[in-house]
Amino acid sequence: MAPATLPAGRVLLALPVFLVVLAGCGQHEALVPPPTVARPLALAADQEAATAVFLERHWARPLAAQGPLPESFSPLEASLAASACGSCHADQYRDWQTALHAHAMGPGLLGQLLEMDAAGGEQHQDCIRCHAPLAEQADDLAAALAASESPSPARHSEGVVCAACHVRAHERSGPPRRDRSAPDAAQNAALPHAGFTATPAFEDARFCSACHQFQPDEYAVNGKLLENTYEEWRASRHAREGRTCQSCHMPERRHLWRGIHDPEMVRSGVEFSVEGGDELVGGLIRAALVVRNSGTGHYFPTYVTPRLIAEIEQLDSAGRSLPATRVEQLIQRQLPLDLGREIADTRLPPDGEMRLAYQRPRQRGAVALVFRLRVEPDEFYARFYRALLADEQLQKGRRLIVAALKQAESSAFVAFEERRELPEK
Repeated sequence: MAPATLPAGRVLLALPVFLVVLAGCGQHEALVPPPTVARPLALAADQEAATAVFLERHWARPLAAQGPLPESFSPLEASLAASACGSCHADQYRDWQTALHAHAMGPGLLGQLLEMDAAGGEQHQDCIRCHAPLAEQADDLAAALAASESPSPARHSEGVVCAACHVRAHERSGPPRRDRSAPDAAQNAALPHAGFTATPAFEDARFCSACHQFQPDEYAVNGKLLENTYEEWRASRHAREGRTCQSCHMPERRHLWRGIHDPEMVRSGVEFSVEGGDELVGGLIRAALVVRNSGTGHYFPTYVTPRLIAEIEQLDSAGRSLPATRVEQLIQRQLPLDLGREIADTRLPPDGEMRLAYQRPRQRGAVALVFRLRVEPDEFYARFYRALLADEQLQKGRRLIVAALKQAESSAFVAFEERRELPEK
């Protein structure tokens, strides 16, 4: 999202937390239709139009308050808490608890919100329109900021709750059942919370674009939108082949939304292969590492916060890196903290690849060559939090930003590693 200038003159970036995914901000114009798929044209046109109308209404920002409760609702049916939904939808609730959607209002974002005016609802919306989008969450946040230096647990702290996607005006909506059926009026009347309205909009990639795509007039760097995930997907073969966001990030309708923070998700979307390294040519070790974006339906990575490092280096018999033997290449959209310019963009488009060549003399004591792909999902966040903590004007949110920095620094992992023994001399 675009920087927000504080009264003191500092630049405060209300940074999104998802990895995968990662929330977009700003008002959204008409949603772009997805690529055409093979089905009767009249039916396709009618369904696309109905989906577009539903999504425009469903994601009109800021979201409207739920309004008066139906008289028949019990306290459980009236609740917007995720745990209330989990009392019946236990599997979905368990999945959600493990997902970044449940932690979208993490310490990094809350620490920044604490520095804002409690009455600054519009400024809050720059962040919570995707991170805690319900009107009731916005009210809770404002009340918490006014009452305390540290917001107490409340609806806003649950992040992207079930109701953020499924409840409007106390009415539930969701995809058709797996057998493509939907309850009729009589069946709904007998179900908890008056049942639900079934719509294929929940299976459409445009549903996700409400938070994962900036519009053409929104924040861009070097002519490229800061958040462009939906359009990256839309231009890929994955869209043409009918693989939506939900296909990968909600397999079997599970509420997981795994992304760049998850090692297995990264490995499922990327091919890692090595060439050479097990022989000497003219006294030199020659090798290469190839990383290919084979299965990710958008750029790898799609957003500015992760950094990936492809590297090759020589090891001694104890497995230690030997000085001056390492080569590396970043896979990242590199931006300074003020987002004012683009330093470099070495991300991999769908089906794109990078090749890191290695040609170095064998170091004394070297017994092996190692190839790695390291992932730092929160590299930009870590830099940003360090900058915030260096600013003495950060007061109310300092404790939370310290916790956020610790989280960001601990999220790194090695996605791939392969070792090849060097020939004996």
